[in-house]
Amino acid sequence: MTLTMQILLSAFAITLVMGAVAVKTNFCTMGAVSDAVNIGDTGRLRAWLFATAIAILGVMGLQLAGISDFSVTSSGDTAVPPYRTPMLAWPRYLVGGLLFGIGMTLGSGCGNKNLLRVGGGNLKAIFTIAAMGLAAYLMMFTNFGYTVFLQWMTPLFVDLGQFGIDDQSIPAILSGGLGLAADNLEYVVAVVLAGVLILWAFWSSDFRGSFDNILGGLVVGLAVVAAWYVTTGPMGQAWLEEVEFMDERPLAVGAQALTFVQPSGQLYHWILGGFSPLLLTFAMFAGIGAIAGSFLYSLFTGKLKIEWFTDLRDFANHIIGGLLMGIGGVLGMGCTIGQGVSGASTLAIGAFLTMISIMLGSALTMKIQFYKMVYEEEASFGKALVAGMADLKLLPSALRRLDPV
Repeated sequence: MTLTMQILLSAFAITLVMGAVAVKTNFCTMGAVSDAVNIGDTGRLRAWLFATAIAILGVMGLQLAGISDFSVTSSGDTAVPPYRTPMLAWPRYLVGGLLFGIGMTLGSGCGNKNLLRVGGGNLKAIFTIAAMGLAAYLMMFTNFGYTVFLQWMTPLFVDLGQFGIDDQSIPAILSGGLGLAADNLEYVVAVVLAGVLILWAFWSSDFRGSFDNILGGLVVGLAVVAAWYVTTGPMGQAWLEEVEFMDERPLAVGAQALTFVQPSGQLYHWILGGFSPLLLTFAMFAGIGAIAGSFLYSLFTGKLKIEWFTDLRDFANHIIGGLLMGIGGVLGMGCTIGQGVSGASTLAIGAFLTMISIMLGSALTMKIQFYKMVYEEEASFGKALVAGMADLKLLPSALRRLDPV
């Protein structure tokens, strides 16, 4: 078995377990935002941030043990994507995150959740993923992304290297921007940030008493760490060295963890590329593993259930949601797992900007949907948006034209 195939199968094995556990524990980022916004329940939101904390500590452990060097994540030549690139592309993080957050709400879940739904028998999720994949393919493999977004965004990017900052990780910014001592700063930041997230998660007695939330966050975090180990550890380092001597380099070779928008776009590319083995990727095998894990869990627990659209509007929402997730996920360089856990584990500023934008986009979409449902024709998009922003304390209540419900 080739080294490339060993690494691809490792991705499948990691997400096979993660997929089963995520279904069992109902780990869902859109659900986390929905619970927090609509009923004030932060349990699943705490599980998501707990997963991020575990991933941050895991990355720190890999570096302390001398297994991995995460400086490779600052270059597109050695990482997929380069989370720590010194080019702070803040517009793409913010716009991409907002689009993804809107899309995952319309599409009833993020990329990972829709893959899990496919494994559980949800036929709607197949259409959502197909739409997401088409948009992701256009963003990754055609000029669409540059023409529509990057040609006007790129001039706004900030090159941190001009300020003596090596990359966009929080420790590098503190070290290069503020002149703080670099020795062990990365570990201090990792411990403090992860500690705050874990403390906040366990501050809630409801979270402490929820085995599923703790298990879901723990396993998702560890799955991201396992993926980093595979692609940045001895196998990953050998993988990068091996492809340098190949006549044809396989697609998407490099340091990477888990992300669930890229696989759908890469699947289109693989099909259109004549099913070339060189176009099989770590992310694709991770996506397949998530579906398989969900399917096996659903099958053996009797929870396999076929679901279909309720009406044409439901169909349209899922298609639009998928398209927005594909565009936003690639533009923002990751999804709720890709940036929210994998990217954040590298302490990259861009990951946190994307996370905030995803949550904001999702929360606002939920609020707009809610007000339009309650007030029907009276609630124009503008009125519903202002009311939602007032609910989220983003605008003064005096500006609202719809009474809070």
